Amino acid sequence: MNRRQYLSLVGLAASGAATGCMGTPTADRTQTTTEPTTDSVTGTDAPPTGATDASSYAVETVASGFEHPWALAFLPDDTRLLVTERAGRLALVDRDSGAVEVVSGTPEVFARGQGGMLDVTLHPRYPDEPWVYLTYSAARSDGASTTHVGRGRLDAENARLRGFELLHAAEPFVESAGHYGSRMAFDADERLYVTVGDRQFKDFGPDHTAQDLTTEHGSVLRFEADGSIPDDNPFVDDSAARDAIYSYGHRNPQGLTVHPETGALWESEYGEQDGDELNVLRRGGNYGWPVADEGCTYGSGRPIGVSHSDRDDVVAPAYTWPCGSGGFPPGGMTFCSGTAFPAWEGQLFVGGLASRALGRFTVDGREASPAERLLTDRGWRIRTVAEAPDTGHLYLAVDAGDAPVARLRPA
Repeated sequence: MNRRQYLSLVGLAASGAATGCMGTPTADRTQTTTEPTTDSVTGTDAPPTGATDASSYAVETVASGFEHPWALAFLPDDTRLLVTERAGRLALVDRDSGAVEVVSGTPEVFARGQGGMLDVTLHPRYPDEPWVYLTYSAARSDGASTTHVGRGRLDAENARLRGFELLHAAEPFVESAGHYGSRMAFDADERLYVTVGDRQFKDFGPDHTAQDLTTEHGSVLRFEADGSIPDDNPFVDDSAARDAIYSYGHRNPQGLTVHPETGALWESEYGEQDGDELNVLRRGGNYGWPVADEGCTYGSGRPIGVSHSDRDDVVAPAYTWPCGSGGFPPGGMTFCSGTAFPAWEGQLFVGGLASRALGRFTVDGREASPAERLLTDRGWRIRTVAEAPDTGHLYLAVDAGDAPVARLRPA
């Protein structure tokens, strides 16, 4: 069996101020960050209600030595979690000892650019249904690639995926190594949602691939747990649209999570230059990219499209960073349960990439407040954040070579 052991580091125990929580070779964007100045749902970040001054947290390294870790999934009633590495590996990590085992039986991936082994999630009834779902990029012999989603049965004791099967490959394949999207989430009805990026298509007009329902680029797809397409998907009766599409008009959605009380699906995506977004997904919704967008073209300062508010056929973001704000390029995200950090109950945590921060948002219905940025002293590109269901601690995947998986716990 292919095993490896990383050194379990002593907790960094670097404390920062806080309130409480509920329960790449190719960079995503290079940018500067502006000082927080406004407090509207369209603007730069300002501390939300209950800024971090009521308690403290400690930051610990759980295990290190990962090659661009991308996603985290906790095994229930177990001290272990699954970690994907973009280079093509899936690992089982013991949260107590830091021991790491490489999981065998995973698919071959196209680990170039922003591609590789990407998200991981468990069937909602795991371990009774022992399926582990993976998203990853894979290529044909001609080099064209796309986002894939598949699943296998996890034999946790032997660190092996058994009977891995491909469920779906997003269409069409293209010769690009960027914007795969690839975040997953299950809703309360055990429907699986999978994000797909626009694959860096640069024609920013109405014919852009994210506005074309004959492709699955720039969309969120919805499946049954076995990979079949639900009968009530919004475009199943439209011969000019792909049946799997749930929403469209997305650029590169890399965050997806379910609100624990409302069941609403929250999604994050980053813009061209600024224009990053937090969205609440609606069935059949057009989220505007690139014909309605708050960002600008690289280096120009010119808007890409009209504002969402100028069109009545698109869904406006719950929160956005407009052109000139400095943006946030958001990664994976989670709602906080308050188990470990009571004052953060119900708040949304989002990993920041070029912003090198962990964003904390107060959510009110379908809107989010400006973020408070945590961990800015670390210099970490935070690819994703996930909450441990037993302890309520927040776990982070740091996007770098020889990188750690870290956690926040009460000090």
